[in-house]
Amino acid sequence: MNQLTLRRLAPLVLIAIPAVAAGCSSNAGSDSSDPNVATTESGISNNEGTAYEFFVQKGLKDFQAAAIVGNLQQESNVDPTILQYGGGPGRGIAQWSTGGRWNSDYHDNVAWYAATRGGSEWSLNTQLDFIWYELETFGSFGLTRLRDSTSLAEATVTFQTDYEICGQCDQTNRIADAEAVLTAYGHSGGGGGGGGGGAGCYSNTLGRAMPDNACVQSRYNGNWFQCANGYWTDRWTDPAACDGVYPL
Repeated sequence: MNQLTLRRLAPLVLIAIPAVAAGCSSNAGSDSSDPNVATTESGISNNEGTAYEFFVQKGLKDFQAAAIVGNLQQESNVDPTILQYGGGPGRGIAQWSTGGRWNSDYHDNVAWYAATRGGSEWSLNTQLDFIWYELETFGSFGLTRLRDSTSLAEATVTFQTDYEICGQCDQTNRIADAEAVLTAYGHSGGGGGGGGGGAGCYSNTLGRAMPDNACVQSRYNGNWFQCANGYWTDRWTDPAACDGVYPL
């Protein structure tokens, strides 16, 4: 993790800046607010879509699922293998703390939960399942209040306060990330995939929706991403021609 990777945007050759997440630990009392945690074009991609659909399938409304993912984006860029920036205790997509909800709390920690199911604590699916386990098992984590929320902002703050327990959170970024997730994946009527059919993508770098196949250089890490059927993908993995190139 956090290694320099070589990515190419034909005919350009680009060296990526390592993306280090700095979300607050779930049990810590502060949010480090590292700029790399903010939503990037890469952020609105596979892990975020997977997480969003997971919570929609659990019966949450679109904006409530987006609120959770917006928080996870701020915490970790929804990277299940992330370690807290600066050597802190946070681990995984929700930055659960070592010595607490990551590996210690009785019948309420990711490592224990993974072991009981024969999986890896570093798996995205395991961590999503664990979030839902905590929400359903422990009332203090706010599932009732989340379900009762009536707006994206209210849902985002509810999850931030009751589940992440991050103290001095960067609430503005969390809501903005949730809005970007809802823009990218929102759909009415529950399940189904976000994007598809030539759908565009919202770019936080440019502050507007972009057409399919637009190629944008992220202002957060300098990497290039291409909108592919409603999802931002690493430019190196998408050979389609760019429909517009937007460098920094």
